[in-house]
Amino acid sequence: MLVIRFLRTGKKNQPFFRIVVTDKKNPPRGGRFLEVVGFFNPLTKEKRLKTERIKYWLSVGAQPSDRVHNLLVGEKIVEGKKIDVHKKPKKKEKPKEEAKPKEEMKEKPVKEPEKEKPEKEEKPEEKPKEEPKEVPKQEKPQEKEKTKKEEKSS
Repeated sequence: MLVIRFLRTGKKNQPFFRIVVTDKKNPPRGGRFLEVVGFFNPLTKEKRLKTERIKYWLSVGAQPSDRVHNLLVGEKIVEGKKIDVHKKPKKKEKPKEEAKPKEEMKEKPVKEPEKEKPEKEEKPEEKPKEEPKEVPKQEKPQEKEKTKKEEKSS
């Protein structure tokens, strides 16, 4: 697919762009191109375009980049509206709770997690720890004798 786009040349901090017709797969910097159809100097706003050659390449099916399209619309080579080149950053949406007025937030009943937690904690405490089972006292033979003697004496 053919594209009409900028090819940057010039020194560091001194941009200068050639407007070239190239294949879309070629790299934007230093790639091969079919034809130079103009130039653009953004510092001085100087530009020179070969109108006939640009119209020819557009008729063949070449697509201009967004910035070149805006340049061609400004020079009235192509009819249409300009395209937004610089995308505006998306605004961060506030969470739903922050977007609502404070009054609405007060009306909602607030759950008290503190009450729920102690109930859960009390349940394990209510269960007594397993203590060794008490064995029913069996009287030892010596104790039996004492109890019998006490009964007799009484």
